[in-house]
Amino acid sequence: MRRREVSLTDRLTALREAVEVAEGRLEVPEVGSARTLLAKAGAREALGDATVVALAGATGSGKSTLFNALSGAEVSTPGVRRPTTGVAHASVWGPDGADRLLDWLQVPRRHRVERGDAALDGLVLLDLPDHDSIRLENRLEVDRLVELVDVLVWVLDPQKYADAAVHSRYLAPLAGHAGVLVVVLNQVDRLDEAAAQACLADLRGLLDREGLAATPIVPTAARTGAGLPELRAELARRVSARRAATDRLAADARGAAQALSAHCAPDAGDDRSRDPAERTGLTVALADAAGVPAVVGAVERSARRRGNQHTGWPVLRWTSKLKADPLSRLHLGSETARSSLPQAGAVQQAALGSALRRARDAAGQGLPQAWRDELRRTAEFSEERLADQLDRAVSGTDLGPDRTPLWQRAVGGLQWVLALVALAGALWLLGLVGLGLLQLDDVVPLPRVEGIPLPTLLLVGGLLAGLLLALVARPLVRAGARRRARQVRRRLLDRVGEVAEAEVVEPLGAARADHARFCTAVARAGS
Repeated sequence: MRRREVSLTDRLTALREAVEVAEGRLEVPEVGSARTLLAKAGAREALGDATVVALAGATGSGKSTLFNALSGAEVSTPGVRRPTTGVAHASVWGPDGADRLLDWLQVPRRHRVERGDAALDGLVLLDLPDHDSIRLENRLEVDRLVELVDVLVWVLDPQKYADAAVHSRYLAPLAGHAGVLVVVLNQVDRLDEAAAQACLADLRGLLDREGLAATPIVPTAARTGAGLPELRAELARRVSARRAATDRLAADARGAAQALSAHCAPDAGDDRSRDPAERTGLTVALADAAGVPAVVGAVERSARRRGNQHTGWPVLRWTSKLKADPLSRLHLGSETARSSLPQAGAVQQAALGSALRRARDAAGQGLPQAWRDELRRTAEFSEERLADQLDRAVSGTDLGPDRTPLWQRAVGGLQWVLALVALAGALWLLGLVGLGLLQLDDVVPLPRVEGIPLPTLLLVGGLLAGLLLALVARPLVRAGARRRARQVRRRLLDRVGEVAEAEVVEPLGAARADHARFCTAVARAGS
């Protein structure tokens, strides 16, 4: 007995874990049913170990007559005089009136059996309304109490014992509760011996095919008292064991676990959303949507602009300052304020949506539909947050040191030297022009190189050398700008990859991990 109680505790603990994991994740009715069962189990365990047995049956099955015979008094009015309120009757054996238990069951009509069989002490016997009543409230009351009682005694009669409505609605669904179910074939006194045996054999076959092979059948005749001792002994056995409530809760827990197991895929395979190719595709799509190409292009243009400023002809450098730096116009460098990056276009948005769907489908590979629906909701929630998260990530990414290469500085210095040489030649020529105007040009000798006046050589040579140096440096500047753009792109992709991991991959992986925890708990609850 001790071991059974621990087993029930473990079973309910596992079921509670499964419900907690599914809370907010699975939008399926089975989770609500399991939650209701856990509430029922907590309430039932707190109400003592009395055994609640319910007599259920159709109109005319003799259920109420059987109830009165067991109670030793006419507690429930049978036949057409039966009340139509849809309220069950209760007979209680033993000194404890089980009032709290009956209050929980919401059974107001109660009868104490004063001088009953001591073997039945602790029995709470209920006479339920007819399950086939024309009144809806009667049928609803039967359905409610069938879910709450510890042992269900289904009373059938020879005429309607094979009624499809009884078997399909009540008996067959209780296949997992065979140990807490008793079937009574009442009114056997209306049959001869051979007909009674044939009827019992046919009923036994029906129950066996419905998975109720462990459910006993007790033939009775409530009017004559035949079979009542056997039925009373069966009830006494269950009362004395003091485990009917535990057995019922264990059966309910197994049933709830079996219903939840429909949303489990024990062999779901690996999470393909963590595949490197999938991760790379997701990161690239997010990067495109976040404006990384625009940032990389701006970095390359900015680096080219600065390189040209350092290596170009000094006299014309000021013209490049007429246009703003392409990188500064994006207002990067802050994780709190939004940047001025352009919004993702239709193509980028479509690529982003496609990448998110691929990540979701990869994470949901092999999972049941309910969990794939949860992954869809998770992906949709992530997509709502991505725009701001990506903008902050791109804006706050350290683009690396923005130092001018030494060779550009050297070329810039050389350009100034050449500019000074050209300036010196120009000033010299101007001086010569002034001396010519004063007719003093013969006073100062004019040096020549290969017949070319030195001032002219300085001016033209300085200008041509500066221009040639700028032209030679330009492809090198472009190559350096592309190299810096590639470095920045790697940094941005790393940062976008972190966002993809935190906002997409991890939430999807967490949902998949919850599926594994859910299935493990369900398996323990239903074992």
